[in-house]
Amino acid sequence: MLMRAGFTDEDRVIVHSPESKHPLIGEYEKGARKRAPGLGVPWTRQNFHFIQTSRVFRLVVCSFRRYLLLTEATLCHNMSTCILRAPVSKGFSLQFATTFAKKTSCYGVQRLGSTAAPQPQVCIVGGGPAGFYTAQHLLRSHKGVQVDVFEKLPVPFGLVRFGVAPDHPEVKNVINTFTQTARQDRCGFYGNVTVGSDVTVEELKQAYHAVILSYGAEGSRSLGIPGEELSGVHSAKDFVGWYNGVPGNKDLKPDLSAETAVILGQGNVALDVARILLSPLELLKKTDITAGSLEAIADSRVRRVLIVGRRGPLQVACTIKELREMINLPGTQPALDPRDFQGLREAVQDVPRPRKRLTELLMKAALEKAAGKEAEREWSLRFLRSPTHILPSPDRSRAAGIRLAVTRLEGSGEHARAVLTGEVEEVECGLIVSSIGYQSLPIDPAVPFDLRQAIIPNRMGRVQQAPGLYCSGWVKRGPAGVIATTMNDSFDTARSVLEDMESGQLDTSTPRAGACALHTLLKQRGVTPVSFAGWEKIDAVETARGREVGKPREKLVDVRDMLKVASL
Repeated sequence: MLMRAGFTDEDRVIVHSPESKHPLIGEYEKGARKRAPGLGVPWTRQNFHFIQTSRVFRLVVCSFRRYLLLTEATLCHNMSTCILRAPVSKGFSLQFATTFAKKTSCYGVQRLGSTAAPQPQVCIVGGGPAGFYTAQHLLRSHKGVQVDVFEKLPVPFGLVRFGVAPDHPEVKNVINTFTQTARQDRCGFYGNVTVGSDVTVEELKQAYHAVILSYGAEGSRSLGIPGEELSGVHSAKDFVGWYNGVPGNKDLKPDLSAETAVILGQGNVALDVARILLSPLELLKKTDITAGSLEAIADSRVRRVLIVGRRGPLQVACTIKELREMINLPGTQPALDPRDFQGLREAVQDVPRPRKRLTELLMKAALEKAAGKEAEREWSLRFLRSPTHILPSPDRSRAAGIRLAVTRLEGSGEHARAVLTGEVEEVECGLIVSSIGYQSLPIDPAVPFDLRQAIIPNRMGRVQQAPGLYCSGWVKRGPAGVIATTMNDSFDTARSVLEDMESGQLDTSTPRAGACALHTLLKQRGVTPVSFAGWEKIDAVETARGREVGKPREKLVDVRDMLKVASL
């Protein structure tokens, strides 16, 4: 981020002032070393390039292969002379210079000579897995690029923090990799900045050579059935956000007073929700589940969870790992109907091995239940059912049940289609969680968006008809796959950006100000960005609170609390 070895006498020192629309161009000439410290350094507008510093006129310069520290500089009215209030100090080491720059929020110094190219400035919108994997590949592959990650919340890591189930800590180990990326000198993190309102995409395009949209899927697919708006009906996104500490979901207060809960959808997220509802409290107490949701689950009366799908056993969307966890969950039993699996033993012989293993595990679980295995709580996969109505309570204030249409399959395998038979059944329940898919939303009118597919139209991550705009992750391909899928997808987008830099399709010959161009703008709009150092303060507080109660962390769930800790 800060210095590179090998500066020569001819290297120029360039400063960009966040308080001015124009860069302040400084050139430390050979003759300047003959002047007495503190008498000033000449400035010029010629041959300028940018470096970034978030504090006006604070910089570290390297000249004659030594480090000179210029501080508290004041600019004269004619912008031609920089008067130093403090002496120029010599002999600082690179380590000291780097430490100083980090403490004073300097964001970059590049070597400037007559043949040096400007530093490519890349902005990533979204601090989740897609954003950090894209940043990681760019930083590894291009030794000069500066990457800044903007995140709406004060905390990074997106669905790794807010989507991965609390009892899956091993999946969250990827945070260590993301942390290494964020701590690199050429990577900046700006939390608490909402792109689209705090700053527009067009403003980002003016400040950066490339803008990569990696903001994920913040919406949920609608059921589109009567009663969906009733109390007691929640999207899986909101329910997961509630127990994982998403600030916007902290006041959800799901009704857990009824014995039966229904989950619509049979993917991994659906099984996560079922597992959290049925897990023994002693297991959850050892996770990073939020205090409020843990308290609510402790008082829960839910003893039966139905996981409903439109199609059959050969089309369930969960993985064998998630299914095995449900089957082995202490204090619970699967209630699977052996009739749902008739004829499947022969059919699975011709399907891919992962599907075969998953179906065989389902059949085994169904037979064990038939043998008389008993437990206090139970869960079941209800196949060939499609929701048609949420049934209200007598006073119509909340959900009291759900009407399911019975379906049958046309076709076979993964492409089998569910069609209605005309039969229906009703299930009494107090909690209904819709887990039929996340959905990306438009971020800014300037960004093309396919409303039907709920993605940004792109080719290999290049946003169509929008030069300089790229996308990665779910907003690029839709909400599917696991973290490894997102990693490969993000690497592909990063390669597209690098290819465009190399070919000249992405013009990096003109210097861009990067984060410095946004400093004053955000300040004027009352936005206080949270740096990665600010996040690490939040992290320290959360882990300390967690140790007190025997948990990995106790998450802060209020943005105001996060900002307060980050500013300490």
